[in-house]
Amino acid sequence: MQVGAIEKKESRINKAQLGHAKGKALKYFREALGNSEEGIETGQTINVSVFEIGDKVQVSAVSKGKGFQGVVKRHGFHGGPRSHGQKHSEREPGSIGGSGGRAGGRVAKGIRMAGRMGGERVTVRNLSVLQVHPETNELLISGAIPGPRGTLVEIRG
Repeated sequence: MQVGAIEKKESRINKAQLGHAKGKALKYFREALGNSEEGIETGQTINVSVFEIGDKVQVSAVSKGKGFQGVVKRHGFHGGPRSHGQKHSEREPGSIGGSGGRAGGRVAKGIRMAGRMGGERVTVRNLSVLQVHPETNELLISGAIPGPRGTLVEIRG
């Protein structure tokens, strides 16, 4: 089953997508488990009334992008000592390999290094629904919701 969300101007969608959505100009499409035998019909609106207070849900979204980060922030490395002759090694990764052993004079695969952080799909599980407001179509969920403000999130029961 496909679920569509957020309507937009019909002039800003191509005809193939418009025909696929049966005349509705929708911005997002997601696949969801289920079929028509469960009482869900084409064009039916799904709102927050399917959730109840105390339900445990899992929320998925794309996390905030943090750009290129060092190993201390990205992987929680401790860095080098701040004294005893160390000049600029406070936030450096340290040794990344060596001769001998299994790596043998090269950098082994999977070594944690500096690089791009965030901007990936994250799922947070076991969050609880505190309030449900069907008139405004709002949910109040306790816990850390991934992504920046205004991002599209997927809530599963």
